[in-house]
Amino acid sequence: MRQKGNVTIYDISKQLKISTATVSRALNNSDRVSQKTRDLVLKTAKELNYQQNSLALALKSGKTNNIGVVVPYINHSFFASVIRGIEEELTPVGYHVIICQTHENVENEAKQIQTLLNTHIDGIFMSVSKTTQDIDHITNILNNNVPLIFFDRKKEITGVSSVTIDDFQGGFMATEHLIKQGCKRIAHLSGDLNLDIYLKRYEGYLDALKAYNIPIDRDLIIEVNSKLESGAVAVQQLYNLPKKIDAIFSSSDYAALGAIQELRAREVKIPDEVCVVGFSNEPFTQYMEMPITSVNQTPVLMGKIAAQVFLEQINEKKRMTVEKKVVLAPELCIRNSSNKSKIETKKGKVRI
Repeated sequence: MRQKGNVTIYDISKQLKISTATVSRALNNSDRVSQKTRDLVLKTAKELNYQQNSLALALKSGKTNNIGVVVPYINHSFFASVIRGIEEELTPVGYHVIICQTHENVENEAKQIQTLLNTHIDGIFMSVSKTTQDIDHITNILNNNVPLIFFDRKKEITGVSSVTIDDFQGGFMATEHLIKQGCKRIAHLSGDLNLDIYLKRYEGYLDALKAYNIPIDRDLIIEVNSKLESGAVAVQQLYNLPKKIDAIFSSSDYAALGAIQELRAREVKIPDEVCVVGFSNEPFTQYMEMPITSVNQTPVLMGKIAAQVFLEQINEKKRMTVEKKVVLAPELCIRNSSNKSKIETKKGKVRI
């Protein structure tokens, strides 16, 4: 018989004529209660539709089994894949994932973090927004003694672990590949250089040019948003220059796609006249009529390792002193947009 209203352990106790302490122990699998009593309590609890108070359990144990993931956007395949990796590691060990979006807004980011802290979260995984400069709201996580793991985009904070891709190596590999295709006028569509990931990709691009004694032309470096329109506008700007380009390395697959669309509208032959390389290896890059060469950030692996770092941290007696910096190796997936020879994939090295 199901009872209406909120059923408590007192209702179970009254029906079975046993103490509330015994009911509580049975519900929490205490070895101080016989198996027969435990089975009877669980059977009665089910019949009465009893629901344990998760907040009360959390306050008692100091653990909610909830972790928060703070990302700029959930609808970007990169972040969705990282979250998948986190869930694949943590769900089997009893954790629930709460996802928060900042929409690249630091005020939203601060509010989302405070909301997570108010729910007594067990840990926070975070990729910071583009507009994050002041980090008081982030250090507040540590002040609340909550483990924090950065992934992809990070801030340098002592005692905080991070899992990132080697963006410098990715930028170098992409540019070197274009040079080996015979390209010498290589444009770079950079992201916001205030973000470390885009700065490192840009630095990798510069170092590759220097390594092969190719002069750096600042007119070929254009800051873009991660949007198709931005890539198209960049190509229009590049084609206003006196000397033509023969390659584009974009820090974003979306900008790379926009650049390709504009190049094709101008009847530029890809890759014969202009080679194009993107970054992130978004799913669309390999399924297009013109598959796009891109640097794979291995997001599912990034999420899995971030989760593993978290589990290591909470298992340490002095968990807040644990700090691990994992740098994953990028993979250059070479496709038709830049490939003048056979298709191949180049891999870098992991650093910890």
